[in-house]
Amino acid sequence: MKARSKELVDRAIAATAAAIEIYNKPDFLYREETFAILAVAGWELILKAKWLTDHDNRVQSLYVYEPIIKKDGAKGKRQKVKLTRSGNPFTHSIDYLAKKLLESKTLDDMVWRNIQALLEMRDTSVHFYNRGNAFSLRLQEIGAASLRNFVVLVGEWFERDLSDFNFYLMPLAFIAPPACSKAILLNSEEKNFLRFIDTLESVGTQNNGRFSVTINVEVTFTRSKAKDALDVRLSKNPNAREIRFTEEQIKDRYPWDYNTLTKEWVVSI
Repeated sequence: MKARSKELVDRAIAATAAAIEIYNKPDFLYREETFAILAVAGWELILKAKWLTDHDNRVQSLYVYEPIIKKDGAKGKRQKVKLTRSGNPFTHSIDYLAKKLLESKTLDDMVWRNIQALLEMRDTSVHFYNRGNAFSLRLQEIGAASLRNFVVLVGEWFERDLSDFNFYLMPLAFIAPPACSKAILLNSEEKNFLRFIDTLESVGTQNNGRFSVTINVEVTFTRSKAKDALDVRLSKNPNAREIRFTEEQIKDRYPWDYNTLTKEWVVSI
């Protein structure tokens, strides 16, 4: 029988994969909100899986307990499991688990701030009416960071390699043409949401780059080289075609020099 924590990991991956599948459908209405709902479900499951792993897979460690009410209405010292409307055990919320994992240094603060952005997106989406390009881009930056954080933690916590999954979001440049964001008037709720995201990005210190609150996604369109591309190869033939790269072209593609590379490598280990 599969351990409860492993079962939750499988379900977390499935929920996150479903979130990506929905988001990557360009003509799917309500796709950002649906992504947030499923992505939050994935995070809640993965945090519960980690909690179980750290508590000997005791499912009771996830239960919420409440005092037993005495006949006179006073709260007793003994406790019982709090039940849901259907009579099932009530489990700890994502907020409770995240804060406990933060206290134990198990969860990175950048990851929690990104999850908070997803939670806010899910909880306030009813107020989102104006879908300007700039607003949708902000939502995508949150989602892209969430997926990256998720993949890293699943690998570190459970040694699960997700390279076989297409864990990426379709860039907005492939979905909608660029629009003038200034022409879109945001309502007060949407402005509040964007200010909240800005606050999450600015609070605290940046870490070594393993986790992010948001990730900027840039897409560059270039001319297709399928038909007129030339073969380039190293050759001692004096008649071989000569190919030149300028220093600016090389720096544009590979901006780090040796000193920068070694410093970043030291920081990452």
